[in-house]
Amino acid sequence: MKGSNKKNYIMTGVLLLIGIVFILPLVMMISGSLKTIGEINSAHFSLFPKVPQFHNYIDAIQQGMWIRWIFNSLYVTFLATVISLLLNLMAGYAFARLNFPGKGIMFTLALTGLLMPPQVTLAPMYIMMSNFPLVGGNNLFGDGGTGFINTYSGLIIPFIAGSFGVFLARQFYLGFPSSLDDSSRIDGCNRLQTFFKIYLPLSKPLIASLGIIKATFTWNQYAWPLVITNSPKMRTVQLALDIFKGEDFVEWNLLLAATTFVALPLLLMFLKWQDAFIQVNASSGTKG
Repeated sequence: MKGSNKKNYIMTGVLLLIGIVFILPLVMMISGSLKTIGEINSAHFSLFPKVPQFHNYIDAIQQGMWIRWIFNSLYVTFLATVISLLLNLMAGYAFARLNFPGKGIMFTLALTGLLMPPQVTLAPMYIMMSNFPLVGGNNLFGDGGTGFINTYSGLIIPFIAGSFGVFLARQFYLGFPSSLDDSSRIDGCNRLQTFFKIYLPLSKPLIASLGIIKATFTWNQYAWPLVITNSPKMRTVQLALDIFKGEDFVEWNLLLAATTFVALPLLLMFLKWQDAFIQVNASSGTKG
């Protein structure tokens, strides 16, 4: 009994230490956002500011078109997340509950997306978006215009699908009993009705978990918005942080204030849905 308690204390201590290591950068970010530029550049490090400079947040937001940039990120993240959730859940349901020719091969091909780093598809995706037929002045062959460059559609379309979401949805739906499908057929439901009337209402933990992952991934994108947009009005919040970086000088206190403001929506979202996130991710790897 004593040995068991000792192990629990050790495990608690280790987890506490790991938690401190992970939370320390967040604390330093918030602390730095409340410091003067002199305190940040001082040779003597201090974790907390002498006098909190809350006006740093106001000064940071007043630089640039932050209302427009925040709207851009919210709009792109919301639509990309909602559309992606619908497509991922429907694909995961099909792979888990339906039988059709080539199912195994198609699922394997879908999973190959997990092996591809986003940087590999950056150039091909840009070519596809810029040469999309009958969009942005392009003709039927994709020539003569700009396609989806510098548009909301160009920011959203590459993020509406994802191999990980399909895999997670499939693993989640594999845990449902086959009697659920039998009951729906007895009630006269087709496959589409079964998904929307039975499986989708039961997918709230999956929706919360996958929504957090997709929203975080989309909100934090830097490379793709940098490539596909060329107008200051189409910037997202991650690109907007660059306004605090000059050639020879960085306004670190304002940059950290803006970064804290940008990170806040994702932090609040995770705190609200963390139970569902942990539940789905813990169970999805044990079904198969």
